[in-house]
Amino acid sequence: MSISVTPKAAGQIRKALARRGSGVGLRIAVKTSGCSGYAYAIEFADARAEDDEVFESEGVTLLVEAKSLAMLDGTRLDWAREGLDEGFKFHNPNASATCGCGESFTV
Repeated sequence: MSISVTPKAAGQIRKALARRGSGVGLRIAVKTSGCSGYAYAIEFADARAEDDEVFESEGVTLLVEAKSLAMLDGTRLDWAREGLDEGFKFHNPNASATCGCGESFTV
């Protein structure tokens, strides 16, 4: 099992943690939501939860809820700018389809 980030995403995570002044890394999960069934949830984590799997990539710590791991295995998190928008972009090999707005996916 693996989850990784690009150098750009890692830089953004480090900057955000520095601005916060605390945190151990980025927590990534999958929630039931959206028109396609699942949506990504990300938040900065101040501590490791009991059910977190921990991955290190590009010098940052990624915490993944154990129940989300099968749907996220092999995912690479990037930081992208598209027009005036910028943010994290998930490249998930397990996603068989995404909704038109790009906010949710199907496995």
